[in-house]
Amino acid sequence: MFTKFFHELKAAGVPVTLREYLTLMEAMDADLASRKVEDFYYLSRASLVKDERNLDKFDRVFGHVFQGLESVAEGVTAEIPEEWLKLLTQKYLTEEEKKQIESLGGWDKLMETLKQRLEEQKKRHEGGSKWIGTGGTSPFGSGGYNPEGVRIGNEGQRQGRAVKVWEKRDYKNLDDQVELGTRNIKVALRRLRRFTRQGAPEEFDLDGTIDATARAGYLDIKMRPERRNMIKVLIFFDAGGSMDPYVRICEELFSAARTEFKHLEYFYFHNCLYDYVWKDNRRRWTEKTPTWEVLHKYPHDYKVIFVGDASMSPYEITVPGGSVEYFNEEAGAVWMQRLLGIYESVVWLNPTPKKHWEYSGSIQMIRELVANRMYPLTLSGIDEAMAELRR
Repeated sequence: MFTKFFHELKAAGVPVTLREYLTLMEAMDADLASRKVEDFYYLSRASLVKDERNLDKFDRVFGHVFQGLESVAEGVTAEIPEEWLKLLTQKYLTEEEKKQIESLGGWDKLMETLKQRLEEQKKRHEGGSKWIGTGGTSPFGSGGYNPEGVRIGNEGQRQGRAVKVWEKRDYKNLDDQVELGTRNIKVALRRLRRFTRQGAPEEFDLDGTIDATARAGYLDIKMRPERRNMIKVLIFFDAGGSMDPYVRICEELFSAARTEFKHLEYFYFHNCLYDYVWKDNRRRWTEKTPTWEVLHKYPHDYKVIFVGDASMSPYEITVPGGSVEYFNEEAGAVWMQRLLGIYESVVWLNPTPKKHWEYSGSIQMIRELVANRMYPLTLSGIDEAMAELRR
């Protein structure tokens, strides 16, 4: 079972090594997991996972390999057959049979009944209509059917009728292909760094002090300016409309960027860049900033990041008056080309899943305008975008 666990981690892309696996086996021989699955989970995770971006992959493999395994009693040394851990039954119902199954009567009743089942149930059940189990028509479990239930476990065909999902998945959002929180975005943004020492000498210079003291024959304390990331960033956020579902991830990106970059300027736009942008969405009609002013104020060494789904009518990009909000005298593509003519380092972060890009004409048009420097708004996408900006 442990060998299978090791090979499935490798197959899932978790970079585990034989040395780490042997370390885990040594820890198991020393009984550090106390024969408890939860303790073994934390022990194996600490031994085999070196990068937090792989925690989600580890959780998925662990849940698959050890699904259904509980604490092992003292003195029991035989391996549990894998067949005992698999779903043994899958119940398929006709539409008429499904209609005959009645829900328990709402959320409160469902939670009350679940609490009662947890107190009463002593063993695993399959194919029934009452207890927590697999298959069957019970409202609690997995792999069966009920019009209103709580999924407990992750095996079998899902019916999409659960009103709550109950399964333990630590760090389930730490995969580098999903949208994550501020802390993890900061890690990705840190690829865009260029440290220099400028300003007043405020930091103690240990090496300089040692060298000066050795040369002078007496203590000669030296100070130096603090190292700072001198990269300058200009961010344009698409606001409103189809971007509303992505407000949270944009807030996280904005928060992370303000922490990581000392020299950061930002503006809002809608769908495509036109003749003006703004700083405050509440005053967008009264406090506009001409785009020409932005292009003249911030020099060419700024790194430019657009954040938007690029989902719009193609006319908003290609023709004057194409904006959905007002009659723009020049097409959005014209303004994009002006910006690209000034700034060499420009990327576009798109929160729309990459697999959908090819079905949108406007996304393809924007992507061509930015010379294919469009990246998904995920950890790996941000990582690739920062690498592009460093060139």
